Parts: sequence; structure tokens; C-alpha cells
Amino acid sequence: MKNWKKMLLSLAISVGLLASAVPAMAAPQQQPAVKVDNQVVQYSLGTPIIDKGTTLVPLRTTLQALDVKLKGTADNTIHVVVDGKTITLKGKLKQINGVTYAPIRVVGDAAGYKVSWDAKTRAVLLVSKETETAQAGGRGFMWEVESNGNTVYLVGSMHIADDSFYPLRPEFEEAFAEADYLGVEIDISKAADEEQQKLIMDLGMYQDGTTLKDHVSSETYAKLGGILKQSGMQPNALDAFKPWVAETTISSLKSVKAGYEASAGIDLYFIQKAIERKVPILELESYESQLGMFDGFSKELQEKNLNIALDNFDVLDESVNQMAEMWKTGNDEQLLELTNSMSGDEEYNKAMLIDRNIGMADKIDGYLKNGKNEEYFIVVGSAHYLGEHGIVKLLKDKGYTVVRK
Repeated sequence: MKNWKKMLLSLAISVGLLASAVPAMAAPQQQPAVKVDNQVVQYSLGTPIIDKGTTLVPLRTTLQALDVKLKGTADNTIHVVVDGKTITLKGKLKQINGVTYAPIRVVGDAAGYKVSWDAKTRAVLLVSKETETAQAGGRGFMWEVESNGNTVYLVGSMHIADDSFYPLRPEFEEAFAEADYLGVEIDISKAADEEQQKLIMDLGMYQDGTTLKDHVSSETYAKLGGILKQSGMQPNALDAFKPWVAETTISSLKSVKAGYEASAGIDLYFIQKAIERKVPILELESYESQLGMFDGFSKELQEKNLNIALDNFDVLDESVNQMAEMWKTGNDEQLLELTNSMSGDEEYNKAMLIDRNIGMADKIDGYLKNGKNEEYFIVVGSAHYLGEHGIVKLLKDKGYTVVRK
């Protein structure tokens, strides 16, 4: 597992390509999933479908997952036994290939489950009262800075996440509810825009007629081809892209398979809430700066990083699990250890952390000094905050008191 921390931080710190999901790798939309207390229901007969905005599910299998006994159906009436009591439900039933389907909400409500739709993961979530009560939410990382009547909340994001990160603890939601502005590295809700996609293509693809095979060793190219084939793709699928795109794509392939996606990340969660509330979104960086940083890495560093991703491919899901647990427990010591692991490579550390942290800290300093009695809710990668070159220390060096929340 040599160098897995560095590879993991590459995932954790940079948003751009993970969120954009390199167009060539875009996945088709899937049928909705059903999760009961965060466990995916496995259907052997039939699969959930969406019919005119209503999610229909195979009735018998879904009831079994909810520990509800089906007594029988007639017309649009369902007779079930819940906690020893017989209940009659009304819901429009549908027969598909001999399988009886029913609206998921009718079934879930009757069994006493909270039913909700998660558009990010295309899943219907059914949560029991016991589980809802037990969910404490992730602790995460948050600091508070006050000056000149202004308040800035500094929130550490994990850019790839899953349902287990939510609900967030109340302090996050309460602070965001009062925010006048949301600050993020880049607004990844714009990732699919034509302008951003063109930028990825212009910077991430070779424009001189050469291919990836011409820029990395035969050993590296062979390893990449093996991993792509193992993942159900053609060995030459990434030939048009530079090593830094191949590295990010390989890493994101395994993390998505492990259940972690940018669509569930902490920053996108708040971006979506800001859009709903019409809260202005401030970008501390830009797509140009993030993608340009990767493209600016030396040829040697790009191939080195690609090899780290390839050599650690089999343990990446375990590594992301470790970082997820670190975030959910808010473990400062582990976060600092991960951040410090970057320092071994001067070029990488300077570009990924040092230079970017200075730029972000300067912008936050500006928010604190404007004297407009405003509240800013800043969400950037967790690894940017701690350490000798972290945003927290940079702000303290400017004279601010930074309080862990």
C-alpha cells in the first residue's frame, strides 16, 4: 500500500475531474435502487421502475425486506401483516411479466418507514424510526472565524462520499441556514457545461497527433491496459488522454465502484442547497486553475502519479473507506497525518496544497475584512486546513482567532 495516502489525497483535494466525470467515461442512467436502512434490496424477480413519476417496486420482495408479511391482493387492495396486525392498503397495482408491482410510498408508509427519493444516487430511501433516531450524522470538520462583524465558517469537504455521511450534524445545517454566501473551490454544478467539457478536452487530450502510449513507458502503458480491461473497458480506452487524466479516471473508477461518488460529496450537497435557497455561490478557484495545475505537472510527476494509482488500484476502496471514517469521526490527527504525507514530493505538495492554500486564505481574509456584517460558509477539501501551510494556520498568522466547532 505504498504511497496510497498521496493517491487518496489526490482524490480528496481535487474536485474538477471527479465531478466532471471525463465525458468518455460517462455512465448510462440506471433503474432506481431501493435501500432499507441503507441496505440495497436485492430483487430476483423484476426490478424497481419509474412510471409517470411514481416508483413501483415488486411487492412481495419489498415487503419481505421491510419484515412485513403479504396476505394477499385483490384489485388495488393489499392485505399485509405489520407487527402482528392485519392492515389493508390502497394502491394502484400493476402486473409486469407475472410480478405484482406497487407504489413504494404506499408500502413504506404502511410499514412505518420514512420514504424519500435521493436524486443524486437515484435511490428510494426507506428509513425506520429506530435508524432515524440512531443516526447522529458525520462530525466532519468545521471552524469559525469572526472579525469586523463578519463570520466565516470553514468546512472541510470530502469531495466523494455516500449516503452514510448524512444527515450532517445540526451545527452544519444551522450555520448554513444563516449564510449570506457559500464559498467553494469551484462550482461543480457547472461541470457538465459545454465550456467546462471543452476545457477538459483541450487540456486533458493530446492535440499534436500523439497518444498516451507515446508519453509513458511501455511498462506503465501495459499496467494501465490491464486495469482498464479488468474494469470492463478496452485497453486503449484512454489513449487520447494525458497521464493526469488517466490517473484521475482510474482512481474514480474504483471509488465509484466502492460506492463513493462526487454526486454525494459535501461540497455538492451545499451547492445544491444554495441553488435552492438562491444563496450566491463564490468560487475561491476556477476550473482553469485546477485543471491547469494538473496539466502543469512535469511529465515525470504525471507518470509517477499514474503508477501510484495503478499499483494501488486493488486497495483504493479500502483507502477511501479509511478516509470516510476519518471524516465522519472528525479525527484531526488522522487528517493532519494525511496532509503531511504530501510533503515528500516538493512539486506535488507545492501545487496541490501550498500555493492553493495561500490563494484561498487570502480570499477568506478579504471576506473577513469587508465590514458588511455578513456570514460566509466556506466548503473546501478537508486537507487544505491543517498543517504548517494549512488555511487555519495562515489565518492565525494574519491575526485571526480560529475556533474548532
